[in-house]
Amino acid sequence: MHMPATPDQPGTNPDCRKVNAILGRVGDKWTILAITMLAEQPRRFNELKRLIGGISQQMLTRTLKALEADGMVTRKVHPTVPPQVEYSLTDLGISLAEPIMQLATWVLDHLGEIEAHRAMHKEEARQQRK
Repeated sequence: MHMPATPDQPGTNPDCRKVNAILGRVGDKWTILAITMLAEQPRRFNELKRLIGGISQQMLTRTLKALEADGMVTRKVHPTVPPQVEYSLTDLGISLAEPIMQLATWVLDHLGEIEAHRAMHKEEARQQRK
């Protein structure tokens, strides 16, 4: 995909800004975790919150609303007292979950190597400070 920047201001092409905005949303750690949890099965809000861990109620609400607005998540309210809300991925969300899961698999496959490089880099930096 070729998205040329305008000559006077690089990176201001409308297509580039749109792509950056979407990548900012789908690359967010809370979005990735929510999509990953919903890829397995539909889930209720509190179950998602518990599974994701470390996310505030406000941030989860904001993340799910954004995903719903982008057409990646559907929200179903069950007529119970109190009402139970269930979230699930749409076809668009499922199509996003596939590369996210591939990326997660890549991380797990290379985690040892990445951690070894980080430790080596940290040691080199420590040696340079001496």
